[in-house]
Order: sequence, then structure tokens, then C-alpha cells
Amino acid sequence: MRYVILRDDDTNAFTPVECLDRLYRPFLDRGLPVNLAVIPRVRTDAVTPQGRPEQFLFAKNGTKSLTAAIGENPTLVRYLLDNPGYHFAQHGYDHSLFEFDSLARDDIRRRLRDGRDQLKAAGLGEPKTFVAPYDRLSRPSLQEVADEFAVLSTGWFELRRLPLGWLPKYAHKKFFNRPHWRVNGTKLLTHPGCLLSCHRPRETMLQRVKQTIASRRTTVLVTHWWEYFPNGQPDETFIPILHETADWLAKASDIKVVSFDDLAEGKVPLA
Repeated sequence: MRYVILRDDDTNAFTPVECLDRLYRPFLDRGLPVNLAVIPRVRTDAVTPQGRPEQFLFAKNGTKSLTAAIGENPTLVRYLLDNPGYHFAQHGYDHSLFEFDSLARDDIRRRLRDGRDQLKAAGLGEPKTFVAPYDRLSRPSLQEVADEFAVLSTGWFELRRLPLGWLPKYAHKKFFNRPHWRVNGTKLLTHPGCLLSCHRPRETMLQRVKQTIASRRTTVLVTHWWEYFPNGQPDETFIPILHETADWLAKASDIKVVSFDDLAEGKVPLA
């Protein structure tokens, strides 16, 4: 059996319910878990590394507030809770640029704990999994995340950023070419890049997804909901690829789509 964890990043207080439902209704109706990496209190002035406004804020509608907590959108929260196929990871704190590429341990700890409290206050439960914006974590951030969460999902691990005590297990992971590993009970996952992305060739996208899943025991499949809605409008050539992916995953007898919570609770092997 092969396992797939679908991770969608950047759900926040301004995410339109209709966008999520348009994308993930085929998954939910088939009983396939969808893991939303939720920004607890998003900054309304968040920018990309290139200095452009983040596109996941396209529906903020001119708000003047500097931040907005996920619980401030009761319509979105109610929708998420009414659909138990959604599972929630903590995506940073406010998604300010490289907020966890920091050496300020007290600030890191505050962001982790305040973010967790925001998700709990909204009724989304206590997250077991952490996802850093842009997958960028400093050495202190890695240590603090491992102390607070059962699972860390990221794109890669850099030797120069690792806590020194992690190095023997990292060497073991590298020697055996394993994408996922464990330190002191925390499960550390890497993903093969954002395979479901508007920046990849559409004619080969699904085939690449199939090949990647076939090449490993457990695959974290990453996408971003807002990429399917450029300028707030549905991309009618990209959305069907996601839905074809749902159909293929549901029909594949040797693939099981699972949640990060399943992994954290030991229901899925770390491979």
C-alpha cells in the first residue's frame, strides 16, 4: 500500500468558502482527506519574496486591519467544521515573510503557541502538524517546532540549519535516501515540490503526480488553493486536473489517501 497526504497551503480568514468547495468537493464526496495548512492570524500586507502582494489575499476587500484571525470568519469556520474530511495543520503564524527563518527563540515560541491558540479558539482543534511559510526554518525554529508538534511537513532539510543533535539521524536518512525521518518522536516529512501548481506544464501534470507517488511509500502532495483562482477567477483548465487527480486516487486500489493526523497518531507508517 502507498500513502498520499494532500496538503493545501494558505487557507486564511479571507479564503472564500466557494473556492475551497469548488476544488475539494470531489475529494470530500469520495471520503478522501484534505489537509489544509491554515494561517492562524494572517497579515493583510503579506508579500512574496519578490515583494508582490500574496495572492491568497485576493478577497480581503480593502480591509484596513493589519491582521485577521481565522476565527474572524465564522462562515468559513462553519463550513470547515461541517465537512469532516478537512483536517488542519498550522501554517506559520501570520505569514510575514520568512517569519520562522529567525534566531529569536522567544519570538518563535510565541508565534507557535499563539498560532495554535488561534486555531483552537476558532474550533479547529489543536494542530499536530506544522508547515512553515515557504518551508523556511532556522535552527532554533526546527528545535522549537519539534518540541511543540508531532509532525513537521517541509520541502527539504538543510544541513547547516539542523540542530547539532539531529545530525546522526540526518546522516542515516541521507545514506539510505529516505524522504522522511524522525527525531525524538517528531516525524519530519519532505515533499517532492509542488506538483499540482499553475507553474508546471498542465499536459504532463497528472502523469508526474502518478510517477512520483509510485516512486515512494508515502507522498506529501502539495498545492495552493489560490493558484486555481488567478485574480479571483476560476481557472477552468487547471481545476479539472485536480479533480482528475481525486478520481484517480479514489480508484487506485493500492493507494490510500490519509491525513497528517493519521500519521501523527501512528495509523500510517513513516517510510
